[in-house]
Amino acid sequence: MRLWKHALEYLKNVDCIGLEAAPDRLNDYAKWGFRKSSITNRWKLNGFQNLPLRNFYKDQFHSFKVVPGNQIASEAVLIYDDQREPSPRPHFLNDWLKNAHGNVSAIVDNNGMCHGFGRIRPCVLEDNEQGWRIGPLLADTPPLAELLIRELVGDLNFQILLDCSNLNPYANYLLSSLGFEEISKTYRMYKGNQPPCPMNQVYGLACLELG
Repeated sequence: MRLWKHALEYLKNVDCIGLEAAPDRLNDYAKWGFRKSSITNRWKLNGFQNLPLRNFYKDQFHSFKVVPGNQIASEAVLIYDDQREPSPRPHFLNDWLKNAHGNVSAIVDNNGMCHGFGRIRPCVLEDNEQGWRIGPLLADTPPLAELLIRELVGDLNFQILLDCSNLNPYANYLLSSLGFEEISKTYRMYKGNQPPCPMNQVYGLACLELG
């Protein structure tokens, strides 16, 4: 409790403080002035073999291609991310995407402009088994998000987790259609003035603490 009070005091001049709350902690945080905003769903895929053999979306992508993260300019990814985040995060994103543990993929058009990107990284599951986690995952459209998911999953035969806000109206339908199963949820809460931030192109959060 002392640490919690110290954190709130340290952040008292910040316009907005966000957190992810377990369902049984909503009332606790509400007492400190946090208000419920949205639900964050955790999805699980049991390996690549549970993906449909054929693309769920039948769109043709003659103007787009999926490339490894090292084949797209960092500036292109940062610009794309800045347009979909309430505050710039260049330092975090540079470190996050260049970390050696995991893989990054991006979607580019014929001019090299970014239309989506994502990262998959190893993680430790609750049972101490090895798993993988996708995030962040951003894309212009659900069909492009599917391309990224398939590229990131590849031939991984492990449990794969993804956290996604239900503020994206397309995400639940896409993920369930690709064989993902919803396994838990948390609630996004804010204290202060919540920044406007459209989420319909955000299909996976980097992590619950960082968004």
